[in-house]
Amino acid sequence: MAAAASDHTERAAHPPADAVPRRGLGRSGVEITTLGLGGAALAGLYAPVDEESAAATVQAAWDTGIRYFDTAPHYGLGASERRLGAVLRTKPRTEYVISTKVGRLLEPNEGGGSDMANGFAVPATHRRVWDFSADGVRRSLEESLTRLGLDRVDLALIHDPDDHGEQAFHEAYPELERLRSEGMVGAIGAGMNQTAMLARFLIDSDVDAVLCAGRYTLLEQPALDELLPAAANRGKSVIIGGVFNSGLLANPTPGATYNYGAASGELLERAIRMREITEAYGVPLRAAALHFPFGHPAVASVLTGARSAAEVLDAATLLNAPVPADVWDRLRTEALLPCHVPVPEAR
Repeated sequence: MAAAASDHTERAAHPPADAVPRRGLGRSGVEITTLGLGGAALAGLYAPVDEESAAATVQAAWDTGIRYFDTAPHYGLGASERRLGAVLRTKPRTEYVISTKVGRLLEPNEGGGSDMANGFAVPATHRRVWDFSADGVRRSLEESLTRLGLDRVDLALIHDPDDHGEQAFHEAYPELERLRSEGMVGAIGAGMNQTAMLARFLIDSDVDAVLCAGRYTLLEQPALDELLPAAANRGKSVIIGGVFNSGLLANPTPGATYNYGAASGELLERAIRMREITEAYGVPLRAAALHFPFGHPAVASVLTGARSAAEVLDAATLLNAPVPADVWDRLRTEALLPCHVPVPEAR
């Protein structure tokens, strides 16, 4: 699961620092801002990002009032954690929340070359090794803390256990429970690009939250079948990533990507029609995409991937601006959004 970078680079007006409210993660006591910064783009997702640009992006997020930051060892072979940590270590520790992930250990790689085969424009100094064992989870978190330069993280997520379900449930999850009880993490959960296993985590374990990427957007809502109702019924929280479906809902033009691949003609046509409707009401499509998940009460936050200060400022500004109810009504009327799907209240 890698959060997609926003395709929009226009500089937006600077929103006030108190523009981003907070919501709790289940009953954990951990509170995150409703807009979070995803750390994949900072680590060179699809294209290089230099250290100065990454630092400026994190600082811009802070200046807008964002206080939730998500990262993972997978993102740029640890580059995301190092870059986030370098900035966040200069901030008051009690004012922000950081999540990282377990399930991939980083082992030295003597082969060199680039990591672009895994989507990141960084040197392949390490290789990823799947490990959802208890020892692997603890080691992963300890190594993440070293890269971050912190003594704890607020949320630890089991990362992409799609093909490792039994080990994730029987070894990784119990170890996260122990780490939570020890105070090494404040809340625990899982993060994936699918809904079925995330729903199982919500139903069969005591996770506080899950991160669902790409499965609850204007274009698709499979998370509404089981995942979101399970979270609401059990008092747990859902963080939504990939609201632009890796680019299509940010800028629907020929060649746009959808779920990390080329968008089909049918999907492109649908997204273009959505854009025509939202813009008729003075609302950019990417604004509607950012607002949409908050129609469901279980959604605590939306992550945006940004590789520049301009992109993160744009996202914060858009989320702070209202989307008229007429936008959602029109999308429903034209069968672009199912009538049973909840939408945010107009404000």
